[in-house]
Amino acid sequence: MTAPFDPSSVEAESIRQRYLKVDTATVADVLDAMGYPDYGLAPEFAPYPAAAGKMAGWAYTICGGMRPYTGSGDPDKMKALDGLRPGEISVWGGAGEGVCFFGELIALGMKMRGCAGALIDGGIRDIHWISKQKFPVYARYRTPVQSIGRWKVTAWQTPVYVPGATVKRVVVNPGDFVFADIDGAIVVPAALAESVLTAAERLTATEVKIRADLDAGATLEQVLAKYGHV
Repeated sequence: MTAPFDPSSVEAESIRQRYLKVDTATVADVLDAMGYPDYGLAPEFAPYPAAAGKMAGWAYTICGGMRPYTGSGDPDKMKALDGLRPGEISVWGGAGEGVCFFGELIALGMKMRGCAGALIDGGIRDIHWISKQKFPVYARYRTPVQSIGRWKVTAWQTPVYVPGATVKRVVVNPGDFVFADIDGAIVVPAALAESVLTAAERLTATEVKIRADLDAGATLEQVLAKYGHV
């Protein structure tokens, strides 16, 4: 699947900015209500640095695997990155173990292309320097060990598996929407991105009213009777 529209378009950027005003928990609740319960990602995905903040954008997928090889680098990794467009998040699949897929220089190159962040089913390093770039990255672990000679890019802009919260694997297709914040990370299928967002905005508005009622002295029972479970 490809993106339903240009991720750098005005329309796509508007949707991306609106997602940044809601929360992953609200999006997860909307997906549950719509009958899509298994798009949350594994709890191991965490922000690097911890204060990276929210991350939202359209998936640009990169796949690789653990394999020994010779040479001073991975030219296919650079070729893959050349296709990134503004508003996209690079999603790295391939379940590398113990090695870093991603460091400061790649983050800088992605930021210069207008990339909105990275989601990595693997490791990250150079966290101190990446934090200075204010470029959000969510990864499964941190490690100082580089991928050169150990992990190699094999494909890009193809569906990839990443570990799920309620299922072993979640498929991320190019153009799906990736959203992450302090509560974790979730994927929204491309065809649902706008309808899920609209419902999440409605739910967020209701939650604002509930908090205001509670602050004004209403009891939990009263707000549940008024608004129902949210």
